[in-house]
Amino acid sequence: MDSNKLDQLEHIMSKIHADDVKFIRFEQTDIYGVARSKTVPVKHFTKKAIYGINFALTTLGYDPQGQCTPGTGFLFESGSTDALMFPDLDTFITIPWCKNTGRILLEPTYKGKPVAAHPRTVARLQLDRLKDMGYSLLSAHEHEFYVADKNTLEPFILGQNIRSTIRNYKDPELVHQLLTDLPQADIDVETYESEHDPGQLEITYTPSFGVKSADTAHTFRTSVKEIASQHGYIASFMTKPWAHSTRSACHFNHSLWDINGENNLMMDNKNPDSLSDVARHWLAGILAHAPAVSLLMAPTINCLKAFEPSSTSINPVNATWGFDNRTTALRVKVGDTGAYIENRICSGGANPYLTLAATVAAGIDGIQNQMEPPPHVNGNAYDPDNIPTKTPILPSNMKTALENLSNDNIICEALGDEFVKCFVAHKLHELCMENEAKAKGDTDWERNLFFEYL
Repeated sequence: MDSNKLDQLEHIMSKIHADDVKFIRFEQTDIYGVARSKTVPVKHFTKKAIYGINFALTTLGYDPQGQCTPGTGFLFESGSTDALMFPDLDTFITIPWCKNTGRILLEPTYKGKPVAAHPRTVARLQLDRLKDMGYSLLSAHEHEFYVADKNTLEPFILGQNIRSTIRNYKDPELVHQLLTDLPQADIDVETYESEHDPGQLEITYTPSFGVKSADTAHTFRTSVKEIASQHGYIASFMTKPWAHSTRSACHFNHSLWDINGENNLMMDNKNPDSLSDVARHWLAGILAHAPAVSLLMAPTINCLKAFEPSSTSINPVNATWGFDNRTTALRVKVGDTGAYIENRICSGGANPYLTLAATVAAGIDGIQNQMEPPPHVNGNAYDPDNIPTKTPILPSNMKTALENLSNDNIICEALGDEFVKCFVAHKLHELCMENEAKAKGDTDWERNLFFEYL
């Protein structure tokens, strides 16, 4: 371990003693974005931090309920072997709602090499590609989620009245703990509000550079779920828990900066629309690959249903963009000092590491090939008369989404064969579960699979 990491470790140990931490969770994401961890007594922390901790590679073969998905390459075909996982020392936090407990995030290695299918590794490698081109990414996920009674699954707020102050504080103790504890877990909350549907909330926080953005999203989701559980609720990021419910989205707000993170590179006042050339290329890349990467951004059968045209919610249905236009897939915001893109394709049920990775992979291709975006949409992007000809439609079913991803060689090559094999196996397994549920007349299978753990 080099001197910088030893200094980091010493700093963590000082924080452990100051906060009276007795246990540390060594935690990682799985393919679905579910947090999975081992808890280590503090006396073993330093050894595990330096030499790693064994963690079964089968984690990458689990569905949200921890059941095995065939064909991922990480179950019996690998001998159910262990990975040696190492913590990213920058990710240590003390968990205020869990007594005497800290947490640190992991990435796996196998035979001395990174596990290429792991979502955090996939995201980090895309960011490395971007760095090699001279860019850094500033980003944040914008989460919507449902809160329901853990026994009855009845939404904790009834009725529809978005941002009503009375609804905002339906359970003051829950709200107070969320807004008090999340900042202590290194989540700098900016806003809290009630959303459109019964029991639906939204919390936003400040952006971060690099993979820290996805780390924060991972931490946020798990934190909200744990805090809600302490109040007798389930907090769920499942996209559509009920057939007629509004989608919970997870818009991915992001901008390109120079390598030092000092200058926003998305804006150029010399151009008529104030967007820089690199911003236009980036936009064009995401739109060109939208039919494929939408499966990474809305990765479940349940998520994809949100791309069906709806009269009750504002969800993207096609690969369009516009200035401050919520009906488009990419909403561009231009201010006095810079610009950013709100990727509205991303759903609440997505893994934040994969939404970041897919966005970057598509954007890089746009820059490398100097793509130009189609004309931006003014007004309603759901109206066929308002969108450019040959605008791709976002897939609203798993079969089409899988075909789109498999046929996009650029995206598949960027994400890597090992990851694509694992990810696609999970999606094929979902299709099998859907067919079995239909045969049984089971209309609740999606909620049973996703609601508690996503």
